[in-house]
Amino acid sequence: MVTRIVPWVSGAVYGIVLLAGLYSAVAGLGPANPVRLTGFVAGIGALFVLDAVERRVSRLPVAFLVARLVLFFAVAALDGSGLSRALFVLVPFAAYLTFGRTAGLVLGGLCLAALVGGFAVGVPGWYRDTESVSDVLMFATGLVLALAMADVAVRERRAASRVAELSAAAERNRLARDIHDSLGHHLTAVSIQLEKAAAFAGRDPDVAGQALADARRSVGHALEDVRTSVGTLRGGGRSLTGALRELGVALDVHGEEPGLGPATVTTLYRAAQEAVTNARRHGRADQVRVSVTFGAGTRLVVTDNGRGFDTGAAHSGFGLLGLRERAALVGGTVSVDSEPGAGTRVTVTVP
Repeated sequence: MVTRIVPWVSGAVYGIVLLAGLYSAVAGLGPANPVRLTGFVAGIGALFVLDAVERRVSRLPVAFLVARLVLFFAVAALDGSGLSRALFVLVPFAAYLTFGRTAGLVLGGLCLAALVGGFAVGVPGWYRDTESVSDVLMFATGLVLALAMADVAVRERRAASRVAELSAAAERNRLARDIHDSLGHHLTAVSIQLEKAAAFAGRDPDVAGQALADARRSVGHALEDVRTSVGTLRGGGRSLTGALRELGVALDVHGEEPGLGPATVTTLYRAAQEAVTNARRHGRADQVRVSVTFGAGTRLVVTDNGRGFDTGAAHSGFGLLGLRERAALVGGTVSVDSEPGAGTRVTVTVP
C-alpha cells in the first residue's frame, strides 16, 4: 500500500520557505528582483496545488515525486537567499513513505551529495568556510530527522493495520460466540420440541401439537433475540433482569440492578443462556434456576438438577470456552461446579 507524504508536513515546510524568502526580499538579504520573487511565490503555490491534486489521485506516485522535485529546483533557482534548499529534505521523506526505506535512504544520500557538489563547484574552498560547512551539517541533520519521521509514520501505519487485523479477529470471535450462545440455545429448544412432536404424532396429537407450538415460539424467541442483539450493537440497551426473564426458567433477583453497561448485560445474559442450554441439551435437566445478585459486583448463578459431568475431564465444544472468553472481556470470572449425577452449578462474577 502506498503511503503518500503527510499533508501538514509538506505544507509546513512550504510555508516556512515562503515566509523566509519573502522576509529575505523585504529585508534586503538577497538580490532584489521582482520577477524572480514573483516566480518564487508562484512556485510555492504550485507545490501546494500539487499536494492537493496528489491527495485526490491515488495513481502515478513516481510522476508526483518527479514533478515535486522539478518544482523544488525551480523554486531554489528563483530564491536569491538560498533558503529554499530546505525543500529538498522532503524528497527522501516522500520517497520513504511512498516507495520504502531503501528509496528514502538513496534519495537522501543523493540530495546531500548534490548539495556538497554544488558547494564544491560554486564555492571554492567551501570546506574551510564556516557558513558553508554549517549549511551542509544543518541540511544533513534535516535529512536525518525527515527520514526518522518517515520511519515513525510507516511504523505507526503498520501498527494501525495490525490493530485493525486483531480487532477484526476479535470481532469474528465475538460473532462466533453470539451465534453459538444465542442461536444455539434456541435451535436446541426447537430440536427438542420437534423430536417430541415426532414421537407423539401417532400416539397423542394434542401433545404433538403443543410441541409444534412450542417450537414455533422458540423460533420467535430466536428472531427476537437477534433483533435485541442488533439493537444493542446500535446503542440500544435493556436491563439484565428483563433479559433473564426471557429465558423462561425460575429466576431469583437479589438487590437492585445498577446501570450496567451493554457489554456487561450481554455477557451475563449470554452466560445464563449458555448454561441453560447446556443443562437442557447435555444435562437432560428438568429443573433450571437462575439467580442474580447485585452489589459491589454482579454475581450470576445457574443451577440445574441434570446428570452433571466430571469437570476434570476434557470437554470439546465452544460453550464453556466462549463463556470464559466473554466474561474475561469485561473483567469477569467463571467457575463451574459439577459431578456425575449431582447436577451443575455455573457462577459468573463481574466487577
